[in-house]
Amino acid sequence: MIFVPQSDITLTSTTNLLIFNRAGEDMQLLEKEMPSAGAGEILVKNLYTTICGSDLHTFCGLRHEKTPTILGHEIVGEVVEIGNRHPGTDYAGNVLQKGDLVTWSIFSSDPQSAEARRGMPQKASGLFKYGHATVTDEDSFHGGLAEYCVLRKNTVVLKIPAGVPLDTAATINCAVATVSGALRLAGDIKGKRVLITGLGLLGVVCASICRDAGAAQIITADINPDRLDQSLGFGADRAYLLSKDFDQDALPDDIDVVFDMSGAPDAMEAGLQSLGIGGVAVWVGAVFNSRKVCIDAEQVVRKLITIKGLHNYNYQDFAYAVDFIGRCHGRFPFNTVVGKAFPLKDAQSAFEYAIEHKPLRVGIYFD
Repeated sequence: MIFVPQSDITLTSTTNLLIFNRAGEDMQLLEKEMPSAGAGEILVKNLYTTICGSDLHTFCGLRHEKTPTILGHEIVGEVVEIGNRHPGTDYAGNVLQKGDLVTWSIFSSDPQSAEARRGMPQKASGLFKYGHATVTDEDSFHGGLAEYCVLRKNTVVLKIPAGVPLDTAATINCAVATVSGALRLAGDIKGKRVLITGLGLLGVVCASICRDAGAAQIITADINPDRLDQSLGFGADRAYLLSKDFDQDALPDDIDVVFDMSGAPDAMEAGLQSLGIGGVAVWVGAVFNSRKVCIDAEQVVRKLITIKGLHNYNYQDFAYAVDFIGRCHGRFPFNTVVGKAFPLKDAQSAFEYAIEHKPLRVGIYFD
């Protein structure tokens, strides 16, 4: 389903937001006074939000956030108001105007901090993350399950290229940007053999970006046969089902780059074993405690293997993601990513649907 942004927004005195308090308790739809853009800020009307895996983990109690909070960080919206002292341009230098369709980094942080200067703004001081912050009387609109979002100072904003559907655009500032960061860490993959383990949205997006970047062969591996089939449409050449009796020797042993999007120790170990001389492993999915990964240090040394980790992304990755979706949203079946969409008032049902049916994403739209 393609949603078209409104060309004119009439501000009302109150607006709706959905509050998450704790796992096992229904979220509360509340009405609060309309926010406004402060100095250096932008007020955005949320148009579409997709439910990320981390949202589901919080909803189910597998991940703990300070509450009450507003879940949702994969958001696309329309500029309503630009606060004073904001430069009035996006990260690419384009002039921002009311009505522009935009996405933004899932965080804001101090651009002058040591981490930001080293290319890691997602780990910089003053870090604030959308969809992960506590709701207070003074600061409520910072998540995707609300009709409006206030973009803080030092949030990177980018216009959405023309023609990109809202449900696809919403995934840019988390899944697509994170995968873009993984490609940056891997280096030039043109002409290389790639293995991707874990085929949630990160995995299938990785296949499409690798195909666009000129990989010679893309191999995917997962425990879910439906996800494997789906990956073929996103650019994969071959797919392996990682069943309980899977023979590791069935995987190639001359892979140049392996991306793990699953966080499963078995998958990360299988990926390392598949790497050839000079191979690179980029680990993205390991964001929860699990058993320790067993590494054959001798093979790492003798085969000159490099292991890199990535959590979130930097501004360069974010810009790459917007460009990629602008060019390739019609080349790959991104219109199949959202299995079903719900209005904000039915977001509780949306989360329950996502848990039961496990599509790549479930969408939330705003009437």
